[in-house]
Amino acid sequence: MASLLGNLFILAAPSGAGKSSLIKALMEKYEGNETTPMQVSVSHTTRQPRPGEVDGVHYHFVSREQFEALIEQGVFFEYAEVFGNYYGTSRVTIEQTLHRGIDVFLDIDWQGARQVKEQLPDTATIFIAPPSRKALQQRLTQRGQDTADVIEQRMIKAVSEISHYQEFDFIIVNDDFNTALSELEAVVCARRLRKQKQIIRHQQLFDDLLGS
Repeated sequence: MASLLGNLFILAAPSGAGKSSLIKALMEKYEGNETTPMQVSVSHTTRQPRPGEVDGVHYHFVSREQFEALIEQGVFFEYAEVFGNYYGTSRVTIEQTLHRGIDVFLDIDWQGARQVKEQLPDTATIFIAPPSRKALQQRLTQRGQDTADVIEQRMIKAVSEISHYQEFDFIIVNDDFNTALSELEAVVCARRLRKQKQIIRHQQLFDDLLGS
């Protein structure tokens, strides 16, 4: 796994911190750019689709029984149960994509990040933090997707999520969105330019330069 050409990135954050928006903006900015191929991993989940979500695009929506069968088959790179629903990432899909030199982004929580990092230490883990507790609550409220009780649950869950921030390689505070996006781009660029990746990517160039 250490010789994979693509980079694996994990973005974790409390709900409302803006990680999904950051990933979406990054994908849109580099869409069609063959020199920086990247994609978001589509996870499996047992939760119900939200308005506008499409099966196979946002998530692979499966029943609890189907998900547990996939666990038994060893399909998942990582999985976790959050708010009573399972979420998991296909190991085979991730490995095949990385072998093709495509960077993969995982939108998962700290539990999943820990599981993946244990199996693939080269993974870059990024924590997206809100600028304040007040700002986080305002964002959750302004989305208009959840009841007051659900928002309260998400705020409690946020404290648990944030308590693991020191486990991550990079931390981005999403106060100004454009600044946070630029910082995320900087992390991606730095990872792509590491020696071991560049040697694999440009071995023919260096052989030519050295007259090999």
